[in-house]
Amino acid sequence: MNFMLSSHTDVGLRKKTNQDSLLLELAESAYGNVVLGVVCDGMGGFAKGELASSVVIKAFKKWFENDFSKLVEEGFTESKLRRDWTDIIVSQNELIQGYGRNHGIRLGTTLAAILIFNDRYYIVNIGDSRIYMITPDSINQITKDHTFIQREIDAGRMTKEEALVSNQRSVLLQCVGASEEIYPDFFSGPVLPNEMFLLCCDGFVHVVTEAEFLQYLNPNLLVSEQAMTDYAKYLVELNKYRSEQDNITVGLIRTY
Repeated sequence: MNFMLSSHTDVGLRKKTNQDSLLLELAESAYGNVVLGVVCDGMGGFAKGELASSVVIKAFKKWFENDFSKLVEEGFTESKLRRDWTDIIVSQNELIQGYGRNHGIRLGTTLAAILIFNDRYYIVNIGDSRIYMITPDSINQITKDHTFIQREIDAGRMTKEEALVSNQRSVLLQCVGASEEIYPDFFSGPVLPNEMFLLCCDGFVHVVTEAEFLQYLNPNLLVSEQAMTDYAKYLVELNKYRSEQDNITVGLIRTY
């Protein structure tokens, strides 16, 4: 499997700092090419959200560069990957909480990460950053938001239309660093050529629809990394044109 990677981030219209962090890395292995993608959104209402998001990104980067090869050598399994990722998340949760206590502040970050290895994807998420799979004919949100409104939708107490305008849209049920206990969700599935994986923070999805993602990020359309970058920038600017106030970050992984 081969990959093309692209990303774009913007501070947005209102905030003075960009609290989003993004990592896209491609490596070679004895089993073929491997990709790690991670997106984190530091809590905008908390102090030093950009610190929390960057700390988690660095922890996953260190794991990928130093420990992933050991995992493959000892015999890669999904359960071992979950073990490694859970250890990272728990340790970073404790580290960020400790920093907050020592400095009298509260900070945290969402997390959505994907590893594509040996023709399968493995995903973990906490909070409301998302990962989608886009094929030429469909778009599927793989992750599920850990938010108040998603819980209300699941319980039948709120419609998707009501959720779009709810003043509780940004209320998270858990995030790394600001939750005493965290319960990450894990997902996995097959990967085929000519698919696009979209990683994004919530600022990318408030005012742009899934139909527009499918239109502009269609793998049939984006046949080069430059085209991927151009359309990523276009959608970020479209978000700003529609008055999105948050930081806006998108990462793209195309298979071929």
